[in-house]
Amino acid sequence: MTFSLTVLGSNAAIPANNRNLSAHLLNANERLFLIDCGEGTQHQLRKYHVSIGKIRHVLISHLHGDHFFGLIGLLNSMHLLGRREVLHLYAPARLQEIIDIQLDASLTRLNFQIVFQPLCFEGLQLLFENERLQVHSFPLLHSVPACGFIFREINPPRNVPLARSYAYCSDTGYCEQIIPYITEVGLLYHEATFMQDLASAAADKLHSTAMEAAAIALKARARKLLVGHFSARYEDVEPLVAEARTIFPETYPAEEGSVINIF
Repeated sequence: MTFSLTVLGSNAAIPANNRNLSAHLLNANERLFLIDCGEGTQHQLRKYHVSIGKIRHVLISHLHGDHFFGLIGLLNSMHLLGRREVLHLYAPARLQEIIDIQLDASLTRLNFQIVFQPLCFEGLQLLFENERLQVHSFPLLHSVPACGFIFREINPPRNVPLARSYAYCSDTGYCEQIIPYITEVGLLYHEATFMQDLASAAADKLHSTAMEAAAIALKARARKLLVGHFSARYEDVEPLVAEARTIFPETYPAEEGSVINIF
């Protein structure tokens, strides 16, 4: 059974250096979860041959534009393509008002229902559960309310020795309080906006350095670390990865279009 991640965007704030804005797609046993939806995400979905009609769940971590400005375009494309299936949207509460204003301004009435679940920014919140998977949110440390997400497989298939798991931690300062939520995760995505020489800038902006992301991965006993949300100042991200590997050797860059099978 499939448990894989497709990276759609890896840059911070603005698209630059041939990198797009934040978006990941998790395939959990053929159930598709879109995590964040920066500008250009639907182009990335098409580029990597993902049918937008198969996406049933969208999770938005916080309301900075590079994480959700692509959503209204994606919803409109789903509408124009005749979608009828319900879409489950998990996001900060104000996003519902933003979507309603955009749809009202364009006199658009969607063909499909959006079931909106507002995020809670205190502790662990169960968002989704079925016989194979649990999805929770948990608070991050950022300049606006922000959540990370943890996907944990339950009752894994017999040919899978360990329950598979994936954690998404984007736009957060260094925050050891998240460790209990992501302990022993199979794949941890953690933002790494800056290198260590800009640690003070990272702290001021409530972002993380690559080495700080690695420290979280090490303390959480993650199996693999994926770093992204790179500042546009870095044309080459290998130095960030190299810094992280001094602390956590199993660190890899979020390369757009890559499909990572999670074990």
